[in-house]
This record gives sequence, C-alpha cells and structure tokens, in this order.
Amino acid sequence: VVDNASRDGTVERIRSRWSDVSVLVAETNLGFARACNLGILHTSSEFILLLNSDTVVHAGAIDALLNKLLQDKRVAVVGPRLVNLNGVTESSFGSTLTPFTELFRLLVQWCVARNVRPVLSLVRLWASRSRFTAWVSGACLLVRRNVAADVGFLDERYFMYFEDIDFCSSIRKLGYRVLFTSDVEIVHARGLSTQTAPEATRLAYQKSHIAFYEKHLPLWVPVLRAYLRFRPSNPF
Repeated sequence: VVDNASRDGTVERIRSRWSDVSVLVAETNLGFARACNLGILHTSSEFILLLNSDTVVHAGAIDALLNKLLQDKRVAVVGPRLVNLNGVTESSFGSTLTPFTELFRLLVQWCVARNVRPVLSLVRLWASRSRFTAWVSGACLLVRRNVAADVGFLDERYFMYFEDIDFCSSIRKLGYRVLFTSDVEIVHARGLSTQTAPEATRLAYQKSHIAFYEKHLPLWVPVLRAYLRFRPSNPF
C-alpha cells in the first residue's frame, strides 16, 4: 500500500489491522502515477493491479480479472465494469481520445450525474458486453508486468487523471489489446478520494488534460487552452 502523505491515521490503521501488509509512506503527495510507480518498483509480481482507495472489491473479482489475462496472451490490460454506490454503471472505458470523443464522453458523464434515464440505460447497455477497447479506467486496472515495464510504467507527468488513458495507449502501440470485461463488477465511490481537496483536484485535472494533449494531440493544445481559459476560475 502506498500512502500519499495522508494525515487521517490511515497508515496506523493499516499497520494495526494488517500487520503483513507493507506500507510505503510518501512525505508529500506524489500524485496517482508516481505513487503507483513507487509501489510497482517495490514488488516483483507477474501482474500489477492498479486500484483506487475509493473502491469496494467483491470476493473473487481480482481472480476473475486475472483469468481474463491468462486466457489470451494478446491481452495486456483488463478492466472491470464499475458501478457507483447506488449501483449505477459508470463510463469506465472508451475509444481513442480525441476532442470529439472527449466532448461526447463529457456529455454522457453530465447526463449520468443528473440521472438522465435514457442515457443511464444506454451506458448500462453499452457496459453489458465485454469488448476490446482503447482504454479502461485506472480505478481498477490489471496489467502484465513485463508489458508495463516495456512502456516505462505510468507517465509521471500526470499528477492525477489521464494517466490511465495514456498508459493504455502506449500499451496498444506495442500491439497488445486492452479488454473491458462486463463479467467482473467493482464498486467505485467516485470522488471520495478527492473530495477533501476539490480545488487542488480541479487544477490537477486541468494540468493533466493539457499534458495529455501536448503529448498526443499537440495541434489541439491552443484550442484546449482557450477552452480552459474561459471556464470560470480557471488559471489557464
């Protein structure tokens, strides 16, 4: 377990309840990508599981994900179906990120957040079938260690957000597949791990947003910056 400089007694609770668990304590908040890489470098397992702290994992779920990787050597990454605390299916996988697919995804997320029933039904239907996809959410992502090493693990330019999409993109460029499986369900209490610092979270999202475009869609960076600049209270 990597602790990102928490101040709520998490480290003490883990050590007292699970004495066999190794806890790496960072003096400062490293962000998601750096913290994950730190944990990865302290392990030697054949497979690596990225898992948010705001998830609930049912018994057998991780074994089921592992079986998906073992069934097909071409698959390097697998991600489960994510649902929120109310059982509503989240949009946790998608096609290659472009300005147009991103706008569509943002619209879907906006509708889901407001319980627009036709959209909720479409998202649930879309997530009811396993498929190969461009990326899966880093909230719960299982990857082959050797492949993750080949791409240099997670790109640490992303403090938080977009690192999962970037990671999957790099792996697909090596010829491997990314699998979304509807057979495995993980509960994701989205936002619980970030709501303690909403402003810092917003800024981190925007910086990672720009970093992703600079790396993958450089011609669109001016458009993105203009869009962010005219958003309320935006520093960019």
